Amino acid sequence: MKIDNAQLAVDTWIKDHGVRYFNELTNMAQLTEEVGEVARIIARRYGEQSEKESDKNKDLGEELADVLFVVLCLANQTGINLQEAFDKKLDLKTERDHDRHHNNEKLK
Repeated sequence: MKIDNAQLAVDTWIKDHGVRYFNELTNMAQLTEEVGEVARIIARRYGEQSEKESDKNKDLGEELADVLFVVLCLANQTGINLQEAFDKKLDLKTERDHDRHHNNEKLK
């Protein structure tokens, strides 16, 4: 699914099931919470902390999808076409960073 289609799907879901968007500050707090859940899974599953029994069944993909959902909400309610913004950012990073990463001794 393209990003613009995902934005439309989220907007449709909000209208059909969510009544309305939470305000931007609430969604920013929600995004922070969801990113924290992703961080907890990664820190415990891939980092040095031991994974608690209660965390072992947490689905990283589901938590990343929660982050994406809230990002799409924020883009919708602030009038951002995330497809255009992402495409522009990818072009910029491609031009700016191609040689930088190839010449980075830490990545070899």
